[in-house]
Amino acid sequence: MTTDPMILAKMDAVIRAALEEDMPFGDVSTMAVMPEPRPGRVQLICKQDGVVAGLSVFERTFQLIDPAARVERLVEDGAAVTCGQHLATVHADVRALLEAERVALNYLQRMSGVATYTARIARVLEGTGTRLVCTRKTTPGMRLFEREAVRLGGGHLHRYGLSDAVMLKDNHIDAAGGVRRAIEAARATAPFVAKVEVECESLDMVREAVDAGADIIMLDNMTHDAMAEAIALIGGRAITEASGNVTAQNAAGYADLGVDVVSCGALTHSAGILDLSLKHLEVLG
Repeated sequence: MTTDPMILAKMDAVIRAALEEDMPFGDVSTMAVMPEPRPGRVQLICKQDGVVAGLSVFERTFQLIDPAARVERLVEDGAAVTCGQHLATVHADVRALLEAERVALNYLQRMSGVATYTARIARVLEGTGTRLVCTRKTTPGMRLFEREAVRLGGGHLHRYGLSDAVMLKDNHIDAAGGVRRAIEAARATAPFVAKVEVECESLDMVREAVDAGADIIMLDNMTHDAMAEAIALIGGRAITEASGNVTAQNAAGYADLGVDVVSCGALTHSAGILDLSLKHLEVLG
């Protein structure tokens, strides 16, 4: 997933919290049937067609209980998988296999679900020059993982959060007293390297944003005709982003307009899971 030590530390902290949530006082079932360490292995089986994502997070979950744990992968992240396929074998202390099973699968199933949903829409935009990006509409605590799943599914990344880009939405504009005032305030305080994005819901707002020098203009919940008119009005003077109820059924219509970016909150807030299971556990030695 990454080799950045700061990101890895963040990952570990999130995974540890999930493990603590699942067994705050240990795993009483595992302690009953496996009181002593024993080596073991278990198979990761796919129960639904889709795109797998999150194998590194899956593996790390076992390693935080048993540092010697390893996942023998038969596929890599981003691969298309089919129902019944044997994806990997996990080798670890049997106690770690039992204790980490649900949390590890929760991460892998969720990330794979996001990647599968993303791949479905990304295929519609393939070859158009329009990029599909995620939003901040992520599951609390899961943003790092869900964004990686979007990338593995063929999507691209928007800003990570509030600290790394200027995006002036409707409430920011209301607070500032208008589009121009909001842009001027952002220019006065943001670093010169920061781009300023403005969310526009009407052609009047688009016109004002262009005149005030916005770098990126989000066309939010506009009709197809209004969006076409807005893109013509912008005339290449700003990056264009279409947003609002984007689906696999309507994504192609945005690309036909020549919009630069399509942002889709559904990639993370509406994706389901990919059904996966750990089966055929063996106690070795």
